[in-house]
Amino acid sequence: MDENVNPDALEVAPGFAHEQLQGWVPQLDSEEELRTALEKAFDYRGDVRITRKSGDVINGYLYDRRTGDTLTSSLVRLLPADGSPRVSIPYSDVAALQFSDRDPAAGKSWEAWVKKYEAKKAAGQTAAIEAEPLE
Repeated sequence: MDENVNPDALEVAPGFAHEQLQGWVPQLDSEEELRTALEKAFDYRGDVRITRKSGDVINGYLYDRRTGDTLTSSLVRLLPADGSPRVSIPYSDVAALQFSDRDPAAGKSWEAWVKKYEAKKAAGQTAAIEAEPLE
């Protein structure tokens, strides 16, 4: 690999810009804005904070969404950051949304991973190419 190449620049295909969502607090003034923001939250690789209309706040990873004809029939599912059981929230119950300040996958490109892998091997450390098992 060429040492003069910035691996982060290789992560994005030419003509495509990765949207920076860290810390974003979208306006949810219309159904369209809510649906768009929750779709972006589904694609986001970090945690989000959802404030429900009841005032309850849930921080976690939005791992699924089901879109229906109405906000009541549409829902998102979260893995709460505190380890509590998974939560399903109807779109109609979302009062506010905030994206975490950290996207844990930002800057994680294949080239950066290979560079770290090669450095570990050269240092005599254990470096495996196999993925860790899912539990």
